[in-house]
Amino acid sequence: MAKPEPQPPSLFDDPALSPAPAPAAAGRAEPRPVMVSAGYSAKDIEVLEGLEPVRRRPGMYIGGTDERALHHLFAEVLDNSMDEAVAGHAKVVEVTLDADGSLSVRDDGRGMPVDEHPKHPGKSALEVIFTVLHAGGKFSGKAYETSGGLHGVGASVVNALSEWLHVTVWRDGHEWRQNFARGLTQGPIEQGPPSRKHGTLVRFLPDPEIFGEGAAFKPARLYRMARSKAYLFRGVEIRWKCDPSRIHDATPAEASFHFPNGLADYLKERLGAIETVTPAPFAGKVDRNGEAVEWAVAWSPAGFGEADGFMQSYCNTVPTPEGGTHEAGLRAALLKGLKAYGELTGEKRTGLLTAEDVAAQAGALISVFIRNPEFQGQTKERLSSSEAQRLVENALRDPFDHWLTAQPKSATSLLQFVIERAEERLKRRKDREVQRASATRKLRLPGKLADCSGTSADGSELFIVEGDSAGGSAKQARNRSNQAILPLRGKILNVASATIDKTGANKELADLMLALGAAGGTKFREEDLRYDRIIIMTDADVDGAHIASLLITFFYRTMPAMIRAGRLYMALPPLYRLSHGAQVVYARDDVHRLELLDTAFKNKKPEVSRFKGLGEMMPAQLKETTMDPKTRTLARITLPRTEETVEEMVETLMGRKAEHRFRFIQENAEFAQADVDV
Repeated sequence: MAKPEPQPPSLFDDPALSPAPAPAAAGRAEPRPVMVSAGYSAKDIEVLEGLEPVRRRPGMYIGGTDERALHHLFAEVLDNSMDEAVAGHAKVVEVTLDADGSLSVRDDGRGMPVDEHPKHPGKSALEVIFTVLHAGGKFSGKAYETSGGLHGVGASVVNALSEWLHVTVWRDGHEWRQNFARGLTQGPIEQGPPSRKHGTLVRFLPDPEIFGEGAAFKPARLYRMARSKAYLFRGVEIRWKCDPSRIHDATPAEASFHFPNGLADYLKERLGAIETVTPAPFAGKVDRNGEAVEWAVAWSPAGFGEADGFMQSYCNTVPTPEGGTHEAGLRAALLKGLKAYGELTGEKRTGLLTAEDVAAQAGALISVFIRNPEFQGQTKERLSSSEAQRLVENALRDPFDHWLTAQPKSATSLLQFVIERAEERLKRRKDREVQRASATRKLRLPGKLADCSGTSADGSELFIVEGDSAGGSAKQARNRSNQAILPLRGKILNVASATIDKTGANKELADLMLALGAAGGTKFREEDLRYDRIIIMTDADVDGAHIASLLITFFYRTMPAMIRAGRLYMALPPLYRLSHGAQVVYARDDVHRLELLDTAFKNKKPEVSRFKGLGEMMPAQLKETTMDPKTRTLARITLPRTEETVEEMVETLMGRKAEHRFRFIQENAEFAQADVDV
């Protein structure tokens, strides 16, 4: 499998294109220059104060305003209490969902500081924590050796996005209180009665102005989040309580979570009665110089429910659903350990093994505690710290070697099991190459398909482009050995609102399915795909976006498994070309163009050319900006874990009922930009 392209966190993000500057092609006509619009002056620069940036653009801080983002507020508050527990200052964390929908998190830690902040005279440290971005005690590492909060924005973001937030602190022999509303302080901190307690209580209600009327915490989701945190730190007890009026499923109203064996207990519960290759999982924990690694791994020939395998990872108790370097370290340690054991026992086939073979049918949990971790994005979905891979790999190597040699019969069974996975992988690859070669010779492929000259599906790409003009440029710009081009005529059929008969009779869609080599619906098999990547490449304008949405809808309704497998991408062509002398830079949209004028071309008057479409781009430009893996950026199309959300959105935006779209436009019109390119 080819190495995945760099990808943005979600489908709707638009990462910056960053091709290397290149001079204009000699003797070729460039697109018509466009004058930069006037009327842009200092008075147009808006400066947002305090927490207003968070309320204006919540997606920058919590990834959106959907259900996942709403529950991320709970994660931010819970992480603060867990950091106190991990640091050894708290033993109990209480989570309570009240009848009014408000949520409270209380710990018995040290209590947030309440004395006056030296850099903010007249304000307590507590007020600064909840009202100033990038204010916290986790930057220097003095207050916390390892922590899930890194940027000093968690508490203030929760405050900014809450209709109200109340904080109670017990420390220094007294109780202290302060109230906030939509990020604003409602009065100075108040000293309450004397108290021997210690800790912090944060109670808040999400703001319906941000998350919408009716948005509310889901007890079952909060319950799972709290329970998973208890698995991640053996020394903490998390107490759960929910008002019965909020529960509409089997979620218990009260519970207490404490797991002395940590991830081993978690994996044991997850496995249930599932058959495993070895009698006991490989589990353990290593502490080194204030950092720690804990893991639990088991292999199953029957798979784990709907999936052959799974891997859940955490850093400083924060879930990392997109994986990262700690997962890479775990795979590397398991692979090297099994290869070493194979060499020790004389098993020559261990040379076939890859990290994916080892993890293919494994259920794995990995948790690391490290100083100053680096994540991708504020929501911390992927760990990028390079030292985490070395830490995990070094921590697991000796324990895994000892675990294998201590039980030779089980170790041999595991090695043979993984080798069989490798042999199956190689057989599938060979079958795909044979299928591709025979399909190229025997199938009646669409006449307008410019296919690859190579016969292997591994590393091959199919670009779906709009129109013959764009198809012509793409055919000249492609790498013939592994890049195929399929031009489509205009906008394809909207399968979300068409009948099955009409969909089946559509020639454009039939040609597309024929080129892919795979059947749709329940007959879809990933190994039937004739290409490694399917890339939608449309113009960088509204029509192009519409065509892309029609294609994504088609793939979602016809072969969603292809999207889940990470095989569907969108190309990101630029909209502008800016040049000044030998300096050439491409801009993806108007905002990026203005940004480049203020940075790369500051105090210069560059020539600005707008591409009306891919067909107007010179093949060399199209290759450099959009098709060459060395300089392009692709956006991988992904599906959220809860597909009900996707189905609802597809039905609203693409379905038969126009009134749903009209209502959506009415509800979201205020978020539309005034200068949409139509």
